[in-house]
Amino acid sequence: MSKDSMDLKALFIGDKGENADLYKDMLNKLVDEHVGWRQNYMPQDMPVISEEDKQTEGYASSVNKMKSVLDEVSSKLRSESVPWHTAGRYLGHMNTETLMPAILAYQFAMLWNGNNVAYESSPATSQMEEEVGADFAQLLGLKDGWGHIVADGSLANLEGLWYARNMKSLPLAISEVVPEKVSGMSEWELLNMRMEDILDILDNVTDEQIDEIKSKSARSGKNLSKLGKWLVPQTKHYSWLKAADIIGIGLDQVVPIPVDSSYRIDVKELESLVRSLAADKTPILGVVGVVGSTEEGAVDPIHEIVKLREKLVKEKIYFYIHVDAAYGGYARSIFLDENNEVIPYEKLKETYKEYNIFNSDVTISRDVYDSFVAIGDCESVTIDPHKMGYIPYSAGGIGIKDIRMRNIISYFATYVFEKNSVAPSMLGAYILEGSKAGATAAAVWAAHHVLPLNVSGYGKLIGASIESATRFYNFLSDLEFNVNGRKVKVTPLINPDFNMVDYTFNEVGNTDLTVMNKLNHDFYDQASFVTGSLYSNEFMTSHTDFAIPDYGNSPFKYVSGLGFSKEEWEKVGKVTILRSSVMTPYLNNDKVADEYFNKIKSAMKSKLENILG
Repeated sequence: MSKDSMDLKALFIGDKGENADLYKDMLNKLVDEHVGWRQNYMPQDMPVISEEDKQTEGYASSVNKMKSVLDEVSSKLRSESVPWHTAGRYLGHMNTETLMPAILAYQFAMLWNGNNVAYESSPATSQMEEEVGADFAQLLGLKDGWGHIVADGSLANLEGLWYARNMKSLPLAISEVVPEKVSGMSEWELLNMRMEDILDILDNVTDEQIDEIKSKSARSGKNLSKLGKWLVPQTKHYSWLKAADIIGIGLDQVVPIPVDSSYRIDVKELESLVRSLAADKTPILGVVGVVGSTEEGAVDPIHEIVKLREKLVKEKIYFYIHVDAAYGGYARSIFLDENNEVIPYEKLKETYKEYNIFNSDVTISRDVYDSFVAIGDCESVTIDPHKMGYIPYSAGGIGIKDIRMRNIISYFATYVFEKNSVAPSMLGAYILEGSKAGATAAAVWAAHHVLPLNVSGYGKLIGASIESATRFYNFLSDLEFNVNGRKVKVTPLINPDFNMVDYTFNEVGNTDLTVMNKLNHDFYDQASFVTGSLYSNEFMTSHTDFAIPDYGNSPFKYVSGLGFSKEEWEKVGKVTILRSSVMTPYLNNDKVADEYFNKIKSAMKSKLENILG
């Protein structure tokens, strides 16, 4: 396959169903193959549904009832669903048209109803999930790692904290069970041991000792209060509070890390926070970095966080690092060559030209590049196929740096799998969930095989969406409206690191932040399910609030640039932002972008006229 032979337009059903015939042909083929599979298994067996059965009144009545209910389902979905399939009119939540091969594989695999908790229940899809987990590890740079599919990013984050909690507690348990392995170490030193050192110890004790160590770890409920603080950026996803609650470390242990005016972790503030806690002999359970924050599209400086840890470990301060790359994880593919090696930054533009990644001038900053490269130096990573993997919900994922980590959270249920069996049959022992859909694994597996996880495959898709987001940002940057003699200006929040474009409307000359917030909230009402029919809405978006309790004063630079005083900011305490996750791969084309941006501009003006009279 040549470097420019991958055509993304062949991989989607299409904004207007342009590939509907292709989709139906393949779906019919897959259904026919499944029915043939049923018919050919023990063909000597008697059919349990006879032709006579199909002629009964009850059969006909049941069929009619089923059709009636499905007609109602269709009606509800057609009238109350968001048209996320559009090439440009829906720019809101993290949802867009999904890959046709993933849809087909999901629908096909549902007919087999595989349950990937155990190999014996789902040999085919369990193998697929093992391969997908290896894909995650390779994509994320976790060279000795492992991964698996979860329902969503929230569960992956929970699992990451589960790993961190158990890992941090193991040295205390080791000191009880095999004290000679950590002789001479203080409690502070035990609570600041490197992950690799802990795992090396576990490699050199007996199975019985490992079981006893695990029984005395955090899973016993002991020493939870000693494990220290879980540091998350102010841009954190709400799932971290849930995870701290469920895992038992407590919400009081979750400490926010200040972010700068670009909504990235301020590493100097992080170092100050860590040193302050260490001075009080409070350990750091772990630090979370976000790659593609779901509110701002920010990419935290993962490379700087890793360097900070390398510096502090010399002072006997160590912390676990989890990367929440639920949104941005798949974008690492744009930095990998066809051998899945990292492309040097200096060769990115040359490579992107060679593979026709961008149609216009798009530059990825060195900071963002370095952050993505450094993901492989972290202990665990959340990655969601149902976001930038363009795979149907629900398909989250997690990768871990060292496959040996699996054992610190493992449980074994003998009726499902045997403790010493091969890896594929063990999946349920090493994960948070129990029963899980094999169809999801088939969907992700199929997408990964159609689009390789590097610049030749997913890199093209990610590149198209990055370019679409860049074009939308540029479109908003010069946008003004005259609404009944009142001038309204659009101001993007920041030039985002990733595909989240935030912006506000404000009437020129307005210095009342409450008034601006109301204007933007009213616009959201007009551009969402709140007002009127979704199906007749010409432009839809999302919204959020950046409030002082969550963000501190990091939004003030933006707010002051709009003409609001510090006093006004502190009085109101929040700014209401319109939020567009730009995942569509279609706006990277000049003709398509021009058409949709003109229509969006017209729709925006119409909504402002409805609001401002």
